[in-house]
Amino acid sequence: MAKLPIVLLPDPVLRQPSAAVENVDDDVRRLIDDMLETMYAAPGVGLAAVQVGVPRRVLVLDVSDKDDEQSPIVMINPEIVSLSGEPRVHEEGCLSIPDVRIEIERPGSATVRYLDRHGARQELVADGLLATALQHEMDHLDGKLIIDFLTRLKRDMIVRRFRKQAKDGPTV
Repeated sequence: MAKLPIVLLPDPVLRQPSAAVENVDDDVRRLIDDMLETMYAAPGVGLAAVQVGVPRRVLVLDVSDKDDEQSPIVMINPEIVSLSGEPRVHEEGCLSIPDVRIEIERPGSATVRYLDRHGARQELVADGLLATALQHEMDHLDGKLIIDFLTRLKRDMIVRRFRKQAKDGPTV
């Protein structure tokens, strides 16, 4: 397993819709393992493949508490079957947009169909933080970011800041 570099805003790959995985093979499983290592090291609760520069429909999640045993969820080609429940407002952050947190309202429950790491069809009903994280990561697969929930003015300010940081190089 290897920790992968996380793609940061304003990299255009983050806006690229991800392609479906045609075959769940050892290369995909290696990507999944590397993504999990990267997500845990960051640390984060979710990571989409596009965030490590691979625009494929793969995501990993783990919303377990830090003190609990890791409980990773791997989804290949996930698709939302239904969204329901009371809307939930949660302050979301993103590994690709460090130090930015945005309150976003999303449906409180989501049902998702996907393939697991062995290529078997699965369905998951998620609510609470898991439903929020799942919708956040699935947005990445479609090229959508948390800043898209902001007004255009606020979004443009954040993008300008990250463009400047990218141009100026890393700060120490």
